[in-house]
Amino acid sequence: MSQEKPLPFIYNFGAGAVAGVSEILVMYPLDVVKTRVQLQSGTVTGEEGYNGMVDCFRKIIKNEGFSRLYRGITAPILMEAPKRATKFAANDEWGKVYRKLFNTPEVTQSLSILTGASAGATESFVVVPFELIKIRLQDRASAGKYSGMVDAFSKIVKAEGIFAMYNGLESTMWRHVLWNAGYFGCIFQVRQLMPKAANKKQQMRNDVVSGATGGTIGTILNTPLDVVKSRIQNSPRVPGQAPKYNWAFPALGTVMKEEGFSALYKGFLPKVLRLGPGGGILLVVYTGVMDFFRKMRAEA
Repeated sequence: MSQEKPLPFIYNFGAGAVAGVSEILVMYPLDVVKTRVQLQSGTVTGEEGYNGMVDCFRKIIKNEGFSRLYRGITAPILMEAPKRATKFAANDEWGKVYRKLFNTPEVTQSLSILTGASAGATESFVVVPFELIKIRLQDRASAGKYSGMVDAFSKIVKAEGIFAMYNGLESTMWRHVLWNAGYFGCIFQVRQLMPKAANKKQQMRNDVVSGATGGTIGTILNTPLDVVKSRIQNSPRVPGQAPKYNWAFPALGTVMKEEGFSALYKGFLPKVLRLGPGGGILLVVYTGVMDFFRKMRAEA
């Protein structure tokens, strides 16, 4: 990410972990709302249905209490450290691999997209079990079924088998490949277009703008895959029955056929409001922590 001399892997990992937890603590309620809207299929009326982000916020707080906006946050917090750490560390490591492979000493736009996509694929293997538990806990229909993360894990494994924890791996991989490619590709391009930072304040400005732009573009690209991923992971496996939502691209076709193209962007507003600014938060915190590590090593 930085043009300075790269730090060892463990520093990238640590900075990514701090950035990820910082972002999730600020933005998590939007993720709950996004998931609720995405899991709603067809038209649902009354207190059971949501007709948008604000309506969903209002009904969750009114009917279930404010704390419900943070239900299931344990899994994301435990996930965010390895997830974001893997995202940034894998992006840097894949960048080294591809620069050597293509004999390209400098980072380019196409290389940023390729390394971002590769980092996304790597990251998906880390996040799938946590994502599945988070989706089950966030779903209103599961409110009384699981008492928490550990209870959800034990009940899912008991009822569906240990391999059920990796349901939705393929759709999760596509989701992360698209988001990371858009995120890191945009960061590179926006940084190239903006005036070079002469001080820390200007660097933070550039990071906020490039990170938020990358987060927004990544969200536009991957929301349809996020919708089907939520549906796939919220479909319990029943022996002898084929799930309605199973693989990413057939599921895209099912949702579009039954609910229309716009259904593929359900939950887009809370998602982009989270991951747009969230992308800026990630980059600012990550850059700040990496700068701290460099200063600490220089003084050692």
